[in-house]
Amino acid sequence: MNKTEVKGNWNEQKGKLKQKFAVLTDNDLMYEEGKKEEMFGKLQIKLGKTREELHRIFDSL
Repeated sequence: MNKTEVKGNWNEQKGKLKQKFAVLTDNDLMYEEGKKEEMFGKLQIKLGKTREELHRIFDSL
């Protein structure tokens, strides 16, 4: 999978997450290479979910 495919896939997942959780913004879902853990931390705080719950949500998309 090349970088363009990954970015397209992330944009699709981001849209699904924003539909499921209306409180999320583009800034909340801004993915930067090497900062995945930081993004998950922000999502945990904003959504009040555990890391495991977030992983299940991402897996279900």
